Formats: sequence, C-alpha cells, structure tokens
Amino acid sequence: MSDALVHASYAGIPYQVTLSAGVHQWFADEPESVGGGDSGPGPHQLLLSSLGACTSVTLAMYARRKEWPLEGIEVELRFAQEQPGHSRIERDIRLLGALDDSQRQRLLEIANACPIHKVLSGEIAIASQLAG
Repeated sequence: MSDALVHASYAGIPYQVTLSAGVHQWFADEPESVGGGDSGPGPHQLLLSSLGACTSVTLAMYARRKEWPLEGIEVELRFAQEQPGHSRIERDIRLLGALDDSQRQRLLEIANACPIHKVLSGEIAIASQLAG
C-alpha cells in the first residue's frame, strides 16, 4: 500500500480542492448551497466512491478467475447515519449475469473482503503533522 499516495491542494477557489496521484488529477468540491462551486464530488462521496470502485474491481477479478458469468456490477452506497465516531455505510450490490444462488452468495462474501472494506471496517489511525 506504499504506492497509495494522493496530494490534495487548495488554491483559493471556495472549497474546490485539486487531488492528484501520479499522472491522474481530479477535483473535490462542495455544493453551491454551502458556498462551493459544485465542480466535483464532495469528500463523503469520494470516500464512498473508493469503496464502490474496490468492491466492483474485486468482484470482477474474482468472477473472471472463477470463469463465472458475471456481466456487470452496480454498487450504490450511502451514509445511513453519521454521528461522531459512529458512521454506517449502506452498500447495495447488483450482480448482472446468469449467476446461481451459491455464486451470488460467494460474491457477497468476496465484496465484504475487498481491501477498502477491510480498511473502513478496521481501526484507522491518522497521523497528522504540519509540513515545512
């Protein structure tokens, strides 16, 4: 996981943050209703998108390796409750293709073992310091 480096920078446009990782660049922003420009997803949406992407990729890789007829994956995520220190994410996974019940159940188990699910389910320590 040492290659998982993201740089975030703010240059004065109200609430717009430029994010980069290597050659990739994207934006985060807040909606106009709170003073942002709505030029990109908000921080909560970015967090959910990480879990959605990891879920989809993990399931696709597993099904391909097993040669199962998985034709597509749709993942919908939302914060169901937010209280300081007690957040809950609801994740609805739609599997497309002629999968039998045992394959579908196994894919749900695999979704719960994707790397980002493990990170978000475990204890997370954040070490912050001011850079010079």
